[in-house]
Amino acid sequence: MTEDPLERIEREERERKEKKGPRTVMTALAAVAAILALVLGYMLYQRSVLVKDLESEKAELAQQMVDLQNDFSTLNSDYEAINHQLDTSREQVAMLIEKLSKTEATNRAKIRQYEKELGTLRTIMKGYIVQIDSLNTLNKKLTADAAAARREAAESRRVSEELTQQVEDLSSKVNAGKILRSRAISLVGHYSNDKAGDRHSRVRYMVANLTLVENSLADQGPVRIYVRVKDPEGILLMNNESTEFTVNGVAMQATASREVDYTGNEVDVSIYINDTGEFVKGVYTLEVYTEKSLLGRAECMLR
Repeated sequence: MTEDPLERIEREERERKEKKGPRTVMTALAAVAAILALVLGYMLYQRSVLVKDLESEKAELAQQMVDLQNDFSTLNSDYEAINHQLDTSREQVAMLIEKLSKTEATNRAKIRQYEKELGTLRTIMKGYIVQIDSLNTLNKKLTADAAAARREAAESRRVSEELTQQVEDLSSKVNAGKILRSRAISLVGHYSNDKAGDRHSRVRYMVANLTLVENSLADQGPVRIYVRVKDPEGILLMNNESTEFTVNGVAMQATASREVDYTGNEVDVSIYINDTGEFVKGVYTLEVYTEKSLLGRAECMLR
């Protein structure tokens, strides 16, 4: 039976449309897949660039820590107390380098924390440099003064006995001085059971300890000792016992204070720091003053 031409044309057109539909869908799906592949490739590339940048920042921070460690290794002093503080700071830098090496570069919170701790250690080192320079300058001046006094004694034979006595008095004042001095300054954390410890989560209060050294030339009688304790952020700890005092005309805030009766003999002093809030991990700094001078500094590391 012969197929009608019109029916044949309609049939061929219908078959052509049926074949074209799947090809169009396949073409569209292929285009979508290509676009998705491009987007995924771009995202992976961006992540690779970001990780590379973070690794670079971590490496730069590590180098800064090593540089600071080298700076500390070259810093020396003729004073035992400062050398002890330097040893403590060197240990802190070494610990910081070790912690950074164990931290992933993508851990931004930790990296920022280490940057802040590095800044604190830099500030501490600058303080050491200023303190050492000041003490060296003072020693040079005192040495020069003593030498000048000895030259005057040699040149003034008429009053040699009197001037010799003055030189001996000056040498004695250089060695002892009239300013009240201290040693063995420390800052120690204590738990609720009064046991000393350095875990920040368990520390409930701190104790500043020092010893006023024997000095017969120093003024005797009641003397108030002031302590300033700063947290790892450099913020002064305060409580209801905090007070204001003046050192050489400069007003300052004290975390706590205590009055002792100084008789010229050695005396141990402990000052408690209570009710200042929760303690955090990091380095706490202590400064000890009288109304005449700074007695010294110390640090306490809470883990």
